[in-house]
Amino acid sequence: MKKNNIKIKHTKKQMKIVRNKFIPFAGYKAINLFGVLFVRNNAKLSEIDLNHEKIHTAQIKELWYVFFYLWYVIEWIIRLPKGNAYRNISFEREAYDNEKDLNYLKSRKRFDFAKYIKA
Repeated sequence: MKKNNIKIKHTKKQMKIVRNKFIPFAGYKAINLFGVLFVRNNAKLSEIDLNHEKIHTAQIKELWYVFFYLWYVIEWIIRLPKGNAYRNISFEREAYDNEKDLNYLKSRKRFDFAKYIKA
C-alpha cells in the first residue's frame, strides 16, 4: 500500500511498517512508535532489526503503551550522566541481547525486561 510517498507494509506478525523520509530523524534507521515501525525510505531492515523492534512492541503492549514511553524517558534521564544512556535502558538491553534469537518472543515471559534493570 502506498499513500503520498509513504509506503505501508505488514509483516507476518502484523507489525505495521511505514516507510517515509521524515520519521525517524536523519541518521536513524527506524523507530517503533506505539507498535508501528517508522523506517527511513533508504534503510535496509534485516530479520534481526525486525525482531529487535518486535521485542519492543511486546514491551510496549505490556506497559499499556504510555507507561512504556514514560519509563523509557525516565530511565534514559537517570542513565544519561553515566554515559551511553540509550544502550543501558532496560528495554534496549533486552532487545539487543535477544534480537538474534528469532524465536525469543515465543519463549519470552511478560515483563522480562525487568531482568535487565540495573543500578
